[in-house]
Amino acid sequence: MKRYDLLILGPATRDVNIDYTGQEDRSAGGAVTFCAPAAHAANPSVFAAVKIAPQDADIMDSIRVPEEDKALLPSQYTTLMRNEYFTADRERRNSSCAAQSDPILPNELPDIEWRLCHLAGLLFGDFPNELIEALKSRGMVSADAQGFLRHNEGGKMVFHDWADKQTYLPYMDFLKTDAAEAEILTGDTDRVAAAKRLYDWGAKEILISHNSEMLVYDGRQIRTCPVRARNLSGRTGRGDTTFGSYLAMRMSGADIRESLLYATACVSLKMETPGAFTGTKSDVEKYIREFYSDCL
Repeated sequence: MKRYDLLILGPATRDVNIDYTGQEDRSAGGAVTFCAPAAHAANPSVFAAVKIAPQDADIMDSIRVPEEDKALLPSQYTTLMRNEYFTADRERRNSSCAAQSDPILPNELPDIEWRLCHLAGLLFGDFPNELIEALKSRGMVSADAQGFLRHNEGGKMVFHDWADKQTYLPYMDFLKTDAAEAEILTGDTDRVAAAKRLYDWGAKEILISHNSEMLVYDGRQIRTCPVRARNLSGRTGRGDTTFGSYLAMRMSGADIRESLLYATACVSLKMETPGAFTGTKSDVEKYIREFYSDCL
C-alpha cells in the first residue's frame, strides 16, 4: 500500500464568481482545488480525495495532481457556490450556496496510508466528528477552520462558532484560519492573541492568514511573513494555497521559518494570476530571491 506524506480531503465546487465590475466567471473551486496543486508543487507525495457528484467528474481535471494520486468520493450533489465581490482586492464578498455535497464518512477514505490528513472543508457538515476521530487514529490531522464555522442556511452563508471546538481542537496538529474566523473562534481581534488562545485550547501549530501577512504560532514563538503580491487578480484561493504549500514544506522536513517564507511567497506569486497555482518549487524559490531577499 502506497504511503503519502499528505492526504488532502474535501469537496470541490462549481463556482460562479462575479467581480466588482460585474464580469462573471464560471470555474471549478473549493479548498481542495487550490490546496492540492500548491502542496504537490513543493514535492512531497500528495493524494487528493475529492467529494463531488459522479456526473461532475470533469472537475477532477481541475485538481492538478497526477491521475494516480487522486480519487473521486461519490456524492449525491456537488457543492454549488456563487461569490460576488464588491472590491478590486476581493476582500469584501457575498457568498451563497445552491447545493452542498454529502458529508465524508470514515468508510469512504481511500485505500492508502498517509502521515497527515488535511481537512480542506468549505461548509459545516463536510466532516462529521466521527471522521475526525477516525483520522486521528491513523495519523496527524490538519484542518481549515472554515469547514467548521461556515454554515449553509437555505443557501445563505452564515458564520457561527464551532460548538465542538474544545473537544476537537486538541486533535489538530495544524490549524488554519483567516483573521475573521480566528475572531469568531476566540473573540480576539488581535491575531497574536487569537493564535495563542487556539494553542491553549489544544491546536498544536496555527496559521492565521491576512491580506497583509501570514502568521504562525507553535506555542513557542510568533512568526510572520509579509504578502508581496504585485496584483490581486488571483485573490481567490489565497488561504488554501498558503496552507497547502505550508503543510507540504512541513511534511518535507522544513522548519516553521522556511515553510512560512515559502508558503507566503507561493501565495504571493499565485495571487498574480487567476486560478490554482500552476508553478513549480523552482518558480517559488526564484520569487523568494527576487522579492524576499530580506527574509533569507
